[in-house]
Amino acid sequence: MGKEVRNILSAQYDNVLYSRNTIIEYIKTMSIENFVAENSSFGRGSIRNLLVHICDTYAAWIGVRALKLKHDFKSFSEYKNIQDCIGYFHQIDEFVNTYLHKFESDYQIEIKIYRDGETLQLTPLRLFTHTITHEFHHKGQIMSLSRHLGYIPVDADIIR
Repeated sequence: MGKEVRNILSAQYDNVLYSRNTIIEYIKTMSIENFVAENSSFGRGSIRNLLVHICDTYAAWIGVRALKLKHDFKSFSEYKNIQDCIGYFHQIDEFVNTYLHKFESDYQIEIKIYRDGETLQLTPLRLFTHTITHEFHHKGQIMSLSRHLGYIPVDADIIR
């Protein structure tokens, strides 16, 4: 049964990738100035920062906390262009793939996650759901921010 569930979650992540890749292709059409333009109304401030924050969240929850991997978190400014962000997303995809394999025997088992000196009891399914919904939340901000920069956002829904 675990492998069947892993296949379903992998298919779900493929849908996330489908939407993400649509947004990345859209962002490639933007000027570098607009890619890094700061706007305090949008959480992390720029499209670049939002993309890096999405990756940082996967890295923190899935990579560091759940898989116990070491990860070098870099400042936003170290990501100079969309290609740098794409490279980070590839690393995140590896974390997610490893995670889905590691917990395939039971995605409902309680695991201990340590955050800021606090111990959380979470299921792998809940943690996976948290990270992908977090990504979609910030993708919405990216689309809104791009509209403020004068672009016409693409349809990046999973069903179009």
